Formats: sequence, structure tokens, C-alpha cells
Amino acid sequence: MQQLIINIGCLAGIQQNNTILRGAALATIQTITNAFLLVENGCIKQFGSMIEIELQQYTSAEIVDANGATILPAWCDSHTHLVFAASREEEFVDKLKGKTYAEIAAKGGGILNSAAKLQNVSENELYEKAAMRLSELIKLGTGAVEIKSGYGLTVAAELKMLRVIKRLKETFAQIPVKATFLGAHAFPAEFKNDHEGYIDLIINEMLPGIAKENLADYIDVFCEQGFFSVDEMIRVCNAGADYGLKPKLHVNQLNSIGGIQAAVELKAVSVDHLETMTDNDVQVLANSNTIGTLLPTAAFFLRMQYQPARQLIDSGCAIALASDFNPGSSPSGNMNFVVALSCIQMKMLPAEAINAATQNAAFAMEVQNEMGSITAGKKANLIFTKPITSIDYLPYAFGSDLIDRVMIAGSFV
Repeated sequence: MQQLIINIGCLAGIQQNNTILRGAALATIQTITNAFLLVENGCIKQFGSMIEIELQQYTSAEIVDANGATILPAWCDSHTHLVFAASREEEFVDKLKGKTYAEIAAKGGGILNSAAKLQNVSENELYEKAAMRLSELIKLGTGAVEIKSGYGLTVAAELKMLRVIKRLKETFAQIPVKATFLGAHAFPAEFKNDHEGYIDLIINEMLPGIAKENLADYIDVFCEQGFFSVDEMIRVCNAGADYGLKPKLHVNQLNSIGGIQAAVELKAVSVDHLETMTDNDVQVLANSNTIGTLLPTAAFFLRMQYQPARQLIDSGCAIALASDFNPGSSPSGNMNFVVALSCIQMKMLPAEAINAATQNAAFAMEVQNEMGSITAGKKANLIFTKPITSIDYLPYAFGSDLIDRVMIAGSFV
């Protein structure tokens, strides 16, 4: 089946070479004005200028008139926690009243709050809630997503979360869905003073169970003061490697404790957060193949300092953008806002932010051969905008809904 999309005002995000974009290359978006795009069996077949096309060659194709819309590759959200049992707006209100994270955690809030709520929710209910959220994100332009566990913190509950993600993979087969095991998200209350006991549970019970059912693609650890140390992160990642799980790691959100250096040595696919970076951290990351994934909406919601995007880009780091959608620190998966916030608060250029949320983000979840750019052979997961004057208008008009339609594998959602 073919769809011929004609009268595209601007076809943006064209990539001839499927590579990670760094430095000056990140600020360049190749476009074609007054363009066409041919979709065949859900994938991009051909594209070019309307001047070049001979419509009579496509008599069997469904004609889709873009009416001057700008078309971009769909967003790739490479860091989410969208499987959760309940929201946490009561903690949001507590923070507004001046309570600290420690005070909220002391009364059972934070990650342990989400873990407690998840214990009592059935797998089916958890799946239905997650499927609804993912459907909403697709309508906002997300065409690939990574989803973490980490709100289980017991063998049964972590497996339950990962089974839900596996079901999402099957139900939403037209978008790439990646699963990350994040059992090392926090220490459960009963292991607060027995870190060794919980790490033993991860290594000797959770990981074998996950491997038996083939439930995860990656392994993650929250490496931070008060959570998992660098040495503990290394142990968990090495154990995951025995089952073929590559690291994608939470590091440098609050403190620089050596997580970047260890992650690079572990050949992590990505290091995520990066609000707190030393000059040495930046240089180590720049000299590596590990992608730094920035999560500006978490900094926005928590009123923290933003990631040093300009320093990272100018130093040659490969960076991506993601939503960190979760009920505690980033209760939104709207990648349109992530792109706008990256420009407004982190001084990224619009082209840099768009590339970081598409091409580089695809690399950050290893779906670069399917997603991330307008390239022949990749999935036709596309954003059709409402009339805009340029791609710069997308982050500029941050409060406007500028998405007209979203195409997933050749079909509008």
C-alpha cells in the first residue's frame, strides 16, 4: 500500500547519513520546501520537491494533501516512567507549602509512595492506565518510547511492571517501545539499612526472572547520594550485562559522584539527567560514545537548575532530549514542551532541540534504523503541523497546540 503526501510546505529532518549529531551538526536541519513524500507499507519510500514529481506515476497510491503543513519525524522519547499506579499531586501541594523532599519522603512520599500504590494494582489495571497514557502521547507526536520499571521494588511488582511494558510493545507494535529494568531505583524501607540484601535480590532473583520471560532491553540504576553508590551501580550493571542488558543510567541529577566516569567505562548507551556537571564530567562524556539525555521538564517541575546544554553541545557531547514522564518529578510526556523548554531555559537553538528529540533520541534508545529522521526505509511516524512560518516557530509559540495530525506507520491516529 502506498500513500503519496503532496504539497508539504516544509519537509524537515532529512538525514542522508544515519549518525549521531554533535556540535555544529546538531544545529543543522536539512529541509525541502514544497515537497512530496511517498510512504509504502508504513515506511518512507521516497521524497523530494513537488517540482520533480509526476503524479501520473502514482495512480494506485492514496493521495494525501498536506495543504502546506510542515512535516517532521515523530519525537523519540528515550526516558519515561509512564507505567505507574497513581498520580502524586498531594506531594505537589506539599512542596508548594514548603515541605522538603526529605520531609515528604519521611512520611512515605517519593518513589516509595509510587511503589506502595503499585503493589495493590492488578496487572490489567496497570496496563489499561499505561495504554491510555501512551495513546495520549502518540497524539502529541511521540512515535517511539522507552519505559522503565522501578516502582515495584519487589520481585513480583517489578516483573508485573515489565510484563505491562511487554504488553504495550505488542499492542502498540507500530511504534518502537523499549523496556528498561530499574529495580535499582530506590531502596525499599525494609532494606534501608541492608543495601547488600536488596542488591542480592536484584541480582539473584529479579534479573533471572526478567531473563526467563525476556522482559527487558536495558538496565538502569539511580546513582545518587542517598540512593545507589557508584560501586553499587557498577555491580548491578555488570550483573545485567550477564543477561545481555545494556546500561541506560540516572546520573548527576543532584550531585557529581563519579557516575559519568563509571557509566562511560560500562559503555552505557546513555546517561540521563545531568543537572550537576563538572568540567571533567563534560569532557569525559564528550570523549565517549555515550549519549547525554537531558530532562528539562524534571528541572522545571522541581525548580532545579537546568542542565548545562550549551556547555555540553559546545564541548562536543552527543545529547538527546526526553520527557522523564513520571508521577513525581515530571508528570507530563509532552515532548513539544520539552523542545520549547530546552530552547527557552537551556538556550538550545530550535534546530538543536528538534534534532536532539528525534535523531539523537533515536540513538539513545537504539532505534536509529527505524526512527529519528526523514530517511528512506525508516518508519513513516510523522508529525504534520498546523500552518507555521518556520520550524523555529514550534518552540517559540510554546503554549500553542501546533500539531495538526500524527501519522504512525502510514496511518493517521
